Amino acid sequence: MNHSIFIYILIAALVSLLIRALPTTILRRQITNRFVRSFLYYVPYVTLSVMTFPAITEATKNPAAGYLALIVGIIVAWFRKNLFETAVVCCLAVLIVEFIF
Repeated sequence: MNHSIFIYILIAALVSLLIRALPTTILRRQITNRFVRSFLYYVPYVTLSVMTFPAITEATKNPAAGYLALIVGIIVAWFRKNLFETAVVCCLAVLIVEFIF
C-alpha cells in the first residue's frame, strides 16, 4: 500500500467537480416539472436532517436526554420561537435530564 495521497486528492477533486459541473452542462434550460422542482427544493433540508438527527441522540451520555431535547425543540419551534431560544431550551432540557439520571 504505497499509494501517494495526491492521487486520492486528485480523485476526490475530480468527483467533486463532476458532481457540480455535470448538471450545469446537461441541463441547459430551466426545470419546469413540478415534481423535480419540489424534490430539488427539499434536498438540502433532508440532507441536513439526516446528518443532524442521529447526532442529537449520540451527543449526550443518555440517549433519552437527546430524544427529550428533540421533542422539546420541536415544541418550542412550533410556537415560533427563534433559533437561540430553541437552542437554550434544548440545552436546559439535556442538562436537567443528565443531572437527574
